[in-house]
Amino acid sequence: MSTSDELREHVRARYAEAATGTSCCGAPAGADADCGAAGNYAADELAALPDDALRASLGCGNPVAVADLRPGEVVLDLGSGGGIDVLLSARRVGPTGRAYGLDMTDEMLELARRNAAAAGATNVEFLRGEIESVPLPDASVDVVISNCVVNLSTDKPAVLAEIARVLRPGGRVGITDIVADDELTPAQRAARGSYVGCIAGALSVSEYRDGLAAAGFDDVAVERTTDLADGISSAIIRAVKPV
Repeated sequence: MSTSDELREHVRARYAEAATGTSCCGAPAGADADCGAAGNYAADELAALPDDALRASLGCGNPVAVADLRPGEVVLDLGSGGGIDVLLSARRVGPTGRAYGLDMTDEMLELARRNAAAAGATNVEFLRGEIESVPLPDASVDVVISNCVVNLSTDKPAVLAEIARVLRPGGRVGITDIVADDELTPAQRAARGSYVGCIAGALSVSEYRDGLAAAGFDDVAVERTTDLADGISSAIIRAVKPV
């Protein structure tokens, strides 16, 4: 098994375990265990969701707000976990829209489907697969979101290429993730946190910008938000697929 395969299996095992627990990707030391839900979402958003969806919130931001979703749109959440962002997206796009969640972990998919049923969401679908190979047709979604997941991939150019493939012309990216200072080497990033903890695999700000540009995106923006460690922070990443 290659190093990348080992890392992928380590990530899969970590998030299978997290389906029955609570954690926050890249949370600052001493942060509350439910900081993903409590710290990044409005109270009215949380009030409409099942408790199990809140407890399984592992992200570092609120990509639903970042993506500015509109009624009737089709949205895809990469690494959808317990389904919190899919359920919130489904509410925003309404009955004429659709929200897909993609996850590689059976335990998370089972939890997300239970949460969707408990929420009474009918315009959602959870797919099993990896974010490097999305099981959807070309140009089939309007918006791609993700909450602190791209950093976990061992083939980030493939992820960005897949985002470009499934987006329709004019479609947009609105994700939250962990980024590193441009000056930090991979070894320095690893010294600040583990791969499954969303730190060691983080792209630098320039690597994110250059990667999205190489995948064909315009209007690329990386906005740093919360400092998590020396030279490491959460960030909002936006981009648009040319028409």
